[in-house]
Amino acid sequence: MSEISQPSAWVTRWISQIEARGMVLDVASGSGRHTQLLLDRGFRVVAVDLDIAAMTPLENRHDLELIQADLESRQWPFASACFDGIVVTNYLHRPIFPDLIASLKPGGVFIYETFAFGNAEFGRPSNPDFLLQPGELLTVVDCKARVIAYEDVYTKTPKPALIQRICAVANGGTQRHFPAPGN
Repeated sequence: MSEISQPSAWVTRWISQIEARGMVLDVASGSGRHTQLLLDRGFRVVAVDLDIAAMTPLENRHDLELIQADLESRQWPFASACFDGIVVTNYLHRPIFPDLIASLKPGGVFIYETFAFGNAEFGRPSNPDFLLQPGELLTVVDCKARVIAYEDVYTKTPKPALIQRICAVANGGTQRHFPAPGN
């Protein structure tokens, strides 16, 4: 498996905060690296992408629903759904931010990681439309979720990039305590 197809360390670190055996939405699931990780950890998964062809090896699993949808030109396909967790990596379409948060159950976990402003210095994406502004993910969850962890950082792996990432818990759930890194 190539390094780029490995699950994100951020996602791997925080998925344990999602309710065990919960229903998780993997947005812009691509090759399925996070879908596979979630399935391996016992979650039920709804994976959505414009092209789900790379996911066909998983299509007969009872704990997976594959949905082919263009999230940028259609109405949000999950308006009546509520998820225990939502995972988004390397994808940015700002108009769905309110839908993502609204699709979390109270206490649901929001894990998001994508490229940040300044990434053009390291390559693609370089278009500002596809780069998060400083603190943008914090404003997405503002007053709607409790931020458990947030970073706006330079990373060397899987390739040099500026990344912004967040893990937040939707308001209204049972109060949980989250361990500090390394504890």
